[in-house]
Amino acid sequence: MKKILFICDGDNFPKGAFRFIKMMNDADQVAVKGIFFTPIDFEQLISVSYIPMAEPYVKLKEEERRLVKKSKDQFIEQCEASRIKYHILDKNEDWDKDVFTKESRFADLVIISEELFCYNNYTEQPNFFMQEALHGTECPIVVVPETFKDVEHLAFAYDGKKESVFALKQFTYLFPQFVDLPAEFVYMRDEEKDDIPDLNLLEEYTRFHFNCMAASKLHFDPKKYFSTWIKNKKNALLVSGSYGRSIVSNILRRSFADKIIHDHANPVFIAH
Repeated sequence: MKKILFICDGDNFPKGAFRFIKMMNDADQVAVKGIFFTPIDFEQLISVSYIPMAEPYVKLKEEERRLVKKSKDQFIEQCEASRIKYHILDKNEDWDKDVFTKESRFADLVIISEELFCYNNYTEQPNFFMQEALHGTECPIVVVPETFKDVEHLAFAYDGKKESVFALKQFTYLFPQFVDLPAEFVYMRDEEKDDIPDLNLLEEYTRFHFNCMAASKLHFDPKKYFSTWIKNKKNALLVSGSYGRSIVSNILRRSFADKIIHDHANPVFIAH
């Protein structure tokens, strides 16, 4: 049985992420820990902080707690309806990266929403708080679009380095139910030659885990064109070793995974 962290802020309940959990539970029973925190809305917080009375602030916090309870109730209802084992972290606090990191250390997988994670003030994803989660997690994480329905194709971003192979291994351990899906291992480099690093070892390893696999090289800059390429794969899930650098480095040097998360088109599995 796998332990999954389900993350939600305010009433931004991620229906796509929960459908992903339900899909996993249908294949092999999972246990889900719900982590709920109050929505981050700096505009409201700043406006009440200038008023020299406690009442506006108290009302804001009461509304925040009401929104969190609404999501918790929805989580409990859906878990029980789907016969998914669950429990909830008994805290109603603001987003805390350190709490999240420690919880992820003792989990097999984190699942968050591509669109709704800390959506209140930062609608363009991956926003700062998602960057913190992607960088700070100590277990693999799946970022799921709200439109998620199923997984029919696997795309592995392979660059010949240990990070991409580590992500591949973590994915095979967590999702053995996907062995029969078409699996494409893609090496992306804007160059003319067709060489793929350690292709013989990659093929040797993947033959033990996938029944339908192929490796190919795409001759273009992945930051510019990979998101367009993967959109043509029906219900594809991307596996990537992104976000291993520092959070500042990730913000300054956006990866191709950022573009896919921004477009909300495909679920993205990340392990670093």
